[in-house]
Amino acid sequence: MPGDGAPAEKRHAPATLRNRDAIVAVLADWLPVAGTVLEVASGSGEHAVHFAAAFPQLDWQPSDPDPAGLTSIAAYRAEAGLVNIAPPLALDASAPEWPLDRAGAILCINMVHISPWEATLGLFAGAARLLAPAAPLILYGPYVEPDVPTAESNLAFDASLRSRNPAWGLRDTDAVKAAAADAGLAFAERRAMPANNLMLLFRRT
Repeated sequence: MPGDGAPAEKRHAPATLRNRDAIVAVLADWLPVAGTVLEVASGSGEHAVHFAAAFPQLDWQPSDPDPAGLTSIAAYRAEAGLVNIAPPLALDASAPEWPLDRAGAILCINMVHISPWEATLGLFAGAARLLAPAAPLILYGPYVEPDVPTAESNLAFDASLRSRNPAWGLRDTDAVKAAAADAGLAFAERRAMPANNLMLLFRRT
């Protein structure tokens, strides 16, 4: 288990404090009433503990491919002391096999644009393997939408991402929906979020 819960190991992502309650409001509508929620690319772990506290009836399973991220998640989990949040799993969304074989829902926040497209394809393939019919896959982050003007801040963010790694960048929602459909996930709903972000709901067919 990476990390022993020491405060020095905790990372902080400022955006989590700004967006977590808006995300909770949508999750309240989209998550199942019971079961395990797999959070893919949990990052610092701040979202995971906040969501686990907000939904005590659900079991929260954080994950991340980065050892430092796993250490941070473990530190926040130890500090929170919540019984419904599991130790974090080392999980690479693009891997053909994941370290668990089922989930009641999958949540992925701010990964699609800060990873190669293969990670998104792997996310959809993994969701198709783990989710039961009609179970939700929920995405959050900035996207480019056909026929919808892209905010200047998102255009600048996209350029910054691509300058750091040409494989990164904001994804077109039509391309995301098409890739999801190819994997067996039907697009169900879009919600506009603060700071020019979206939440996208897909369901296993």
